[in-house]
This record gives sequence, structure tokens and C-alpha cells, in this order.
Amino acid sequence: MSGKALDMIVVGSCMTDLVSQAPRLPKAGETIHGHKFFIGFGGKGANQCIQAARLGAEIAMVCKVGKDFFGDNYIQNFKDSGVHTDFVQQTSDAATGAASIIVNDAGENAIVIVSGANMLLNTEDLQDMQPFLNQAKVLVCQLEISPQTSLKALCMAREAGVKTVFNPAPAIPSLDAEFYRVSDVFCCNESEAELLTGCPVSSVDEAERAGQNLLARGCGAVIVTLGPQGCVVLQAQGSTSKHIPTEAVTTVDTTGAGDSFIGALAFYMAYYPTLPLEEMAGRASQVAAVSVQTMGTQTSFPFKKDLPAKYFIR
Repeated sequence: MSGKALDMIVVGSCMTDLVSQAPRLPKAGETIHGHKFFIGFGGKGANQCIQAARLGAEIAMVCKVGKDFFGDNYIQNFKDSGVHTDFVQQTSDAATGAASIIVNDAGENAIVIVSGANMLLNTEDLQDMQPFLNQAKVLVCQLEISPQTSLKALCMAREAGVKTVFNPAPAIPSLDAEFYRVSDVFCCNESEAELLTGCPVSSVDEAERAGQNLLARGCGAVIVTLGPQGCVVLQAQGSTSKHIPTEAVTTVDTTGAGDSFIGALAFYMAYYPTLPLEEMAGRASQVAAVSVQTMGTQTSFPFKKDLPAKYFIR
């Protein structure tokens, strides 16, 4: 590890994205012609880590990749992005995770993931980060790795007095109740909130109801993201919920927008801790709105230099 202290740690997944652009998403059993194909870097954990790094975070990734071409490339990608790689492990027992993504001309997507090496990241692998947790400010987790590993990381952060951000994605209906209690910020999108609560979530009012349901399970705060409708922020301290709208933009590709939001949110929690949570969420929404205006996942994530100075006023 370099001499600089770590302010943020992300425990999560790395995926190689195999992206096809097509006029529309194919129906079952249908073959259609696409007009572009490219390979990119993805995975919810890595995406969130890269977005925070692009905003200037001193951040490390805790993950597992294969001893293969994609794994080697991913480690180099982290280094090129200024992410500390001391806790990135390679294994011969599985391939680097992969995601097959189809994006239509409206910017909507369909994704199939094969977790591969991601699922081999276990609780013992977290021990290396323990000495660095005490100096960190925020730890981020998701569910593209073993849920037990994510839960252990969140518990370790809590014990070290580190703020936790948990993104329950991809959502599982049988989520361990402990996840809620160790989440300072529990951040999910409409479909994840719907799966976890059983409540329909297609409007701001419905998001607020689902958010209250999740908040009652023990979270410090809940954020439900609503795509172009912005997000809803609810906090245990104070019974009101707040809708944070976002500016309308021309959407090119929504892939990774939620990860851009969470990476930016965690960055603000680490470096702008005195801002109200709704202000952090509003700024994170604007960062994510920039990302949907360009094709690709991490390639669409903005750098600090590309964003208005007002996003970095304390």
C-alpha cells in the first residue's frame, strides 16, 4: 500500500462487459442484427469504485478475478484509474466474472451476468483490509459477491466506526435482516425496493412508502433511486422523506448509472460529511445524469475536472 491513507474501500464484484448495441432488445428465441459491439469494464463494485476514484477518492477495491486475460486487464484498469489494488486477488479456480449486455436505441438494457471468480471472494479474504479500515471513512458493498462476504465486510466496518453504504443489487427476496441494521445508507432502485418490500414502486409516492418499510427494518437512511425521476431520501432521524428531482437529459445508455450514483454518493459521504444527505444525493444524481449521456459503463463516468465546480462546494 502506498503512503497515502485510504478514505474509501469497496468490497464487491468485477465483471468484463460484453456489450452489443441493437435497435431493440430481442424477444425469446429471436436473432436480430446489432450495429456495434465492444468490451468494457463493469461489475457493480468496481463501477462504484471507479466513479469515486474519478471524483478524486483515495480508494481501494477488495475483489477476486480469474488468472486470465480479463483478470490481468482488470487489475491494470484499476491501476490506470488510481485505485489501490493490494486487495485484488486472482484465482485459478474460476474465470473473471462476465456480463453480456444488450442496449437498445432508447438506452434501455438487458443484462446476463456470470459471476465466476466474484463468488469465490470469502470472509477470510477480508482480513487483509482490517488494518486499513480504522483510517477509512466509508465502505461500500453490493450483492454480486457472496452475501455472507458482503455482510461480514459491513459488520467489520461498523465495528471500526466506518460509515457503510449498502446497495442490495442484484436484489434477493431472502435478504438477511442484519443487512438493514448495519447499513448507514441503504440504497436501492425501484425494482430492488419492490422485490424487498413486496410493494409496487413506480412513482415518488410509492418509493416513499417502500422506503419507509425498509427504514423500519433498522437502516440509518434509505435512498430509493427512480431514474429520470431522481431519488427519494429517508432518514431514521426525522420522519419526513424528501424527493430529490434530477434535470432532464438526453439518455444514450443507462448501463452503470446506478453505480455512478452510489460511487458519487459514497465519495460525498467520505469527503463532504457535513453536507445534508439529501444534498449529497442531489449531487450524486447529477453525476449519474452525466453518465447516461454517453455509451458504455465506466467509460461514461465523469471525472471531477468534467463537472461544474458547484458540485464540489462544501
